[in-house]
Amino acid sequence: MHILVVEDEPKLANALRQGLEDEGYQVSVARSGEEGFYLLYSDHFDLLMLDVMLPGRSGLEILGRLRQNGVGIPVLLVTAKDSIDDRVGGLDAGADDYIVKPFAFPELLARVRAMLRRGGQDKPIARMSIANLIVDTAARSVFRAGKQLELTTREFELLEYLMRNRGSVVSREMLARDVWKETTRATPIDNVIDVHVARLRRKIDEGFEAKLLHTVRGVGFILREDQA
Repeated sequence: MHILVVEDEPKLANALRQGLEDEGYQVSVARSGEEGFYLLYSDHFDLLMLDVMLPGRSGLEILGRLRQNGVGIPVLLVTAKDSIDDRVGGLDAGADDYIVKPFAFPELLARVRAMLRRGGQDKPIARMSIANLIVDTAARSVFRAGKQLELTTREFELLEYLMRNRGSVVSREMLARDVWKETTRATPIDNVIDVHVARLRRKIDEGFEAKLLHTVRGVGFILREDQA
């Protein structure tokens, strides 16, 4: 079983990794909400252990986006907040369970085992949409306003990644790592990314008044409905 721990406190993150690995689990650790969010789309995980108070995106923001995107991975919220309102807010946001810091490690393990037994496996998202653009990952087909678009394999992979992260800015570094599988970012791959984005933009936006693929200067790209 593969567990993703999203925790910004290095000492606690390392202790959780060590303790869970000693119990036979495979463990990946993310130190920020952004890192955790994108790791979830680059590998398969059986359970997400998510701190609420994180730099950048909070744990509740990440949880809300995952559930909005149809990601059903079991989520255990880990937080120092222990009021009834905090617990209810976390569960209403889509968490499966909730544990308050400081906690006893045996209790954490018991909760992890119970959640994994329930078998809420993360199911792949087969159909995603924004405005009148539809991406069917099972059939590997794309439609806009009912018209099928012809994309190359790389263009489809790029669009799928942008669609999974719709509404959020995606950097060239993220695309190089997660779509092109490049471990080191260099200027040549940036140029390749820009060319593919330009081609994809023409295919999905040309001829439509509402533009969906936008460049955020100096940052990256975002798939969203044009607010102008």
